Amino acid sequence: MAERKSTDAQIRAHQKYNAKATKQVPLRFNLKTDADILERLYSTDNIQGYIKKLIREDMRKEKK
Repeated sequence: MAERKSTDAQIRAHQKYNAKATKQVPLRFNLKTDADILERLYSTDNIQGYIKKLIREDMRKEKK
């Protein structure tokens, strides 16, 4: 299947949406002291989803 290329207008629209509706939160991990965390993250299918799930679970625990 051929890969579909985005038009310049689509790229600009996507960038505009991201600037308005999303926020990036960069994280740094130490390769030595955080190796266990990195191994766990890379073992998941969806790192972002996994992190969000953990945070939401923690928030639910705090509400109790």
